[in-house]
Amino acid sequence: MISSTKSTLTVVIPALNEEKAISATLTRCLAVSEALRINAGLQAVEWIVVSDGSTDRTVEIARSFQPVTVIVLPTNQGYGAAIERGFEAGNGDLLAFLDADGTCDPSFFEGMCSQILDDGAEVVLGSRMGATSKMPRIRRVGNWLYAILLGFLTGRSVTDAASGMRVLTREAWHQLQPLPSGLHFTPAMSAKALVTQMRIVELPIPYATRIGESKLNVVRDGFRFLSAILGGLLSVRPDRFLGLIFLGCAIMTAGLAAFPLEHYLRNKSLEDWMIHRFIACLVLGYAGFSTLAGIGISHRLASLGPLRKPTDSFYASIAAKCFAPIPLAVWGTACMMLSVALIWEGLLEYVTRRTVNLHWSRLIVAAFLMSTVFQGVITAILLGVINLWVDAQRTLRTAKKLTEHEH
Repeated sequence: MISSTKSTLTVVIPALNEEKAISATLTRCLAVSEALRINAGLQAVEWIVVSDGSTDRTVEIARSFQPVTVIVLPTNQGYGAAIERGFEAGNGDLLAFLDADGTCDPSFFEGMCSQILDDGAEVVLGSRMGATSKMPRIRRVGNWLYAILLGFLTGRSVTDAASGMRVLTREAWHQLQPLPSGLHFTPAMSAKALVTQMRIVELPIPYATRIGESKLNVVRDGFRFLSAILGGLLSVRPDRFLGLIFLGCAIMTAGLAAFPLEHYLRNKSLEDWMIHRFIACLVLGYAGFSTLAGIGISHRLASLGPLRKPTDSFYASIAAKCFAPIPLAVWGTACMMLSVALIWEGLLEYVTRRTVNLHWSRLIVAAFLMSTVFQGVITAILLGVINLWVDAQRTLRTAKKLTEHEH
């Protein structure tokens, strides 16, 4: 746990053409600075304004406030990039950011810091979704939908995934890298923090009507937020998302195949119109199996990253068992033998008579079985290549440590 008596809080305020709001925002920040330091038990609080390519008087106004550090980015690099630049310049072991538009109250940093210093949280979010929030309704609905999506995909949830006021430890910041440079920086951070099982706390904060014109485009940035959430999830736990696709394909395949199977067991025959179901089962079944292969590969790749904890999900465990050498050899051989048995009569007929009267259902099932075997072998080869690369990297790191020790 971080010691409060030795902690410095770095607060970054990203600003893009906020001349109408920056003065009021900094006035409120400096007014609570000393109380924040004392009540939260901090050693120091530093305020950093990062002008993200502003073309108005934002920089001039910000520089008139002391003690405030002003960093000027000559061109617009994005909301997330501005925050990252401020964090790099700051000295704090606690990192925070606050929107420059006057919507959030900096005095609430006190309670947010206490959650980290006293209760051991790693990331603390200020939730703007309370009953008194002045957030526009369409954005409230969007945040509500993002919260549902995150809860569904990660098994955990926050009420405000895109909050522009939060505090985190510097260690957590490093673990969450990389993050996008744009406005979708915040939902990506939330998604990664949730899926990596970081200790997250949400505190309700008031949210006022912003000063000046909003930079947020609801439709364009809404899709970016969605992409950031899915990207954050896929970069750390791809099996969570791909597992849903696998499950969907498996359920639909079973549902479509149920009636033809029942009809065959009862009548020992199939109707020609059922070919449509068979083809749909072939496509969905192979899509599901390919997704399972993707889970095995992506899970192995994601486990190499700094954010991934060595735990296997249900779907990843299935993939690991399916594509291990011995299980693959067993089910692959069985599938090949079954596919040959299904089409053997047709092969003999073609060789002897140059005609094939084999029922189409046998061809479709045999094609599916052979395709899965081929996909399984390719997946096993790729997993083997990844393991060889991992072993090589481990050997190089060991040799490097021995060399450094000798010197």
